Amino acid sequence: MVIRMRHTRAHTGNRRSHHALKSAAFSKCSHCGTLRPPHTVCVACGYYRGRKVLDAVKSVEKKQAKRKASKA
Repeated sequence: MVIRMRHTRAHTGNRRSHHALKSAAFSKCSHCGTLRPPHTVCVACGYYRGRKVLDAVKSVEKKQAKRKASKA
């Protein structure tokens, strides 16, 4: 199909005015103070809303064991 009416630059710009990217929002972890995305578990300490949800040390050890097994 052929475009019947050409849109001016202003019309195109007005339509694209809402296409701008928004910066990511971060919040401080209440336990360790590192920045993290809101509504997510802190990767550094494993706390979420004041409770320990993940064992961060255990997950790091698991990753290291997995790497060691794949290299051998």
